[in-house]
Amino acid sequence: MSEKSDFNLDLHVARLLMSEPFFASLSRRIDKNISYNIPTAGVLINPDTAQFEMIYNPKFFEKLSDAQCRDILKHELYHVIFEHVTSRKPEGVNHRLWNFATDLAINSHLHNLPDGCLKPGAEGPFKEFASGMTAEWYMDKLKQNPPPEPEQGNGQPEEQDGEEGDDGSGGGGGSGSSLGDNGQFDSHAHWDEVDPNVQEMAKERLKDALRKASEEASKSNSWGSVPSSVRQEIMKRISSTVDWKKVLRYFVKTSQKANKSSTIKRINRRYPYIHPGRKTARQAKIAISIDQSGSVSDSMLAAFFAELNKLSDLAEFTVIPFDCTVAEDKVYVWKKGERRKWERVRYGGTDFDPPTDYVNERGFDGHIVLTDLCAPKPKASKCQRMWMTTEYYARSPYFKTNERIIAITEKEAV
Repeated sequence: MSEKSDFNLDLHVARLLMSEPFFASLSRRIDKNISYNIPTAGVLINPDTAQFEMIYNPKFFEKLSDAQCRDILKHELYHVIFEHVTSRKPEGVNHRLWNFATDLAINSHLHNLPDGCLKPGAEGPFKEFASGMTAEWYMDKLKQNPPPEPEQGNGQPEEQDGEEGDDGSGGGGGSGSSLGDNGQFDSHAHWDEVDPNVQEMAKERLKDALRKASEEASKSNSWGSVPSSVRQEIMKRISSTVDWKKVLRYFVKTSQKANKSSTIKRINRRYPYIHPGRKTARQAKIAISIDQSGSVSDSMLAAFFAELNKLSDLAEFTVIPFDCTVAEDKVYVWKKGERRKWERVRYGGTDFDPPTDYVNERGFDGHIVLTDLCAPKPKASKCQRMWMTTEYYARSPYFKTNERIIAITEKEAV
């Protein structure tokens, strides 16, 4: 085995992205792990955590200039931004051509990549391709004028899916080269192997990360090198209506993931020697605190219970009715797979501290609060907490919080 490298990308990210507030913020929310099983770098979704993750070979990065490292880091982040890692790939397309199309869309915006990297307008099979187009646009062009297949013996395997280094991404590069088929350098392996539920969780997490990165860029009054067209696409995506039902499922799933631990004694079948194996300790304990005060409408309760019936397919949870106190005699466990009708058991005022105390004292892993937010800010929660309300109350909450607030649309709440 070749000698290991001391290069650690995390130590360089802050300096590399000093003038890129948007990319810097997004990068902080992407896990980065070393792997000598890939020749260069790649991004994927960790199937155990639903977290976007960048894996990289430090021996590849240690040979590059700072400008080249910065552009490769941005290249991987663009794969996440443009949703290439999730479910954007059109059905029935050629795997190899789609890899080219996604890289052409990204590299249009980068100017300091290593020599020979795949780029529209550059010498080679993509010289006549326009710059700055979408992956779908490049895919159509590639169908009309496909690049030549790699010659046998140049170190490139024929197109295959799923095997590390043999995914058609051109990550292998022969004769010690880090560049592969027609100038591709990064791995696109495992993009199509993630469970759809995990993909949905990752998408919700991505939307939240893009929103926070956009806020940081706006506060600094600088988006760095992000083109205006990409900025518009990002703002459109984060301003779109959030599917609160998907967010609820995401919350429950991520709370369950918190109970899964890694072990090097068990080999991960999907990502051997990249991710450790997994063992499950127990099911997560989810608390659902339902504000029963008179200002919370019956229709709002009915909409929430309808989704809880669907959530019960994923996990069991404890329902905690409250107004200014917890109705402890009405607390119950909603069993997995069980169906229930909505009910109201209180009509008083609202105080968020009693349900918070109840949850904190009992070791729950996640806490969802359905409420109109019409009460003072509660004490801190020991587990992750999320708030559910209507669009009207979400626009003007009684208190400010960094915790997530999800709005049920007015149509759904009526």
